Amino acid sequence: MELSKMLLRAPSSTTSIPQCFLHNQTSYRPHRRPNILCMAKQTGDDVSTNGVAETLAIAGGLIANPVIGWSLYTLKTTGCGLPPGPGGSIGALEGVSYLVVVGIVGWSLYTKNKTGSGLPNGPFGLLGAVEGLSYLSFLAILVVFGLQFYQQGFIPGPVPVPGDQCFG
Repeated sequence: MELSKMLLRAPSSTTSIPQCFLHNQTSYRPHRRPNILCMAKQTGDDVSTNGVAETLAIAGGLIANPVIGWSLYTLKTTGCGLPPGPGGSIGALEGVSYLVVVGIVGWSLYTKNKTGSGLPNGPFGLLGAVEGLSYLSFLAILVVFGLQFYQQGFIPGPVPVPGDQCFG
């Protein structure tokens, strides 16, 4: 007797329905074990709910990490952060970039603590790349801020005030 395919389904209470197929060779051979292949299909309930958050993290991280690199280079070479720019736009971009990187690192640590692994790779592996770059940027922030404080005795504030050493 020849078994070609047999479909096994999990109970309908699960959100992910595994489909398993029992494949035998063209003839029955008692010394060979059958191959079982299983694949799970995602249902509407199981589809990633972080799609918008992942997309925002990718876009924000791809912009924020280079801005932080520019900011840290400027801080290390001049002792001050980026200039405010027209209407304070460059300074605002710098501040938001720091918040984005800290947010991505925090989200990654929360996910690592909750699930045991970091953020998912995301489309084309971009979220994983942004996560790695954010950790590197965070490490660079700690190093450059530490050196700045050690060498200059201060870290520039987020908002320039009159009489401030940077842009005051």
